[in-house]
Amino acid sequence: MQKTIFFDLEVYSYQIDLLGHVNNAIYIQWMEIGRTKLLEVVGLPTPEIVKQGFAPVLVHTSITYKSPLFLGDRVSVNVWVSQLKNASAIVQFRFHNQEKILAAEGLQKGLFLDLHTMHPRRLSPEEKALFAQYLCQEIPIPETETEFALETIST
Repeated sequence: MQKTIFFDLEVYSYQIDLLGHVNNAIYIQWMEIGRTKLLEVVGLPTPEIVKQGFAPVLVHTSITYKSPLFLGDRVSVNVWVSQLKNASAIVQFRFHNQEKILAAEGLQKGLFLDLHTMHPRRLSPEEKALFAQYLCQEIPIPETETEFALETIST
């Protein structure tokens, strides 16, 4: 059974930019939280894998902003793995406000790096298997997101 990770976050005043909505850099911080939670839930928490001599490093981040988030909003974050190779993974994210309107979606590509050689490190078959239940090619878009996208295009 394929799973995704869901968790909620609050928007704080220090996360707000000059236009009164969540600053774009905050989404990258939220992605870091999501990746950390993903590694914990699959059984490979970062402190433990670092002790084993490897660590995840980012090589690419992409975010598409759909609707602003504001102070007082409650943010629901959805995280899953869309691609898993021998030494790399793509993790995808969706951010919704409390009305379930899509605020942003993004992805990050990371490598597992051997901390001694500083070269990519292949995951063992057992390590790859830990990610299996969180590996989903694409999460379907709920009707509320589709409706929002159509409203945005037509205005």
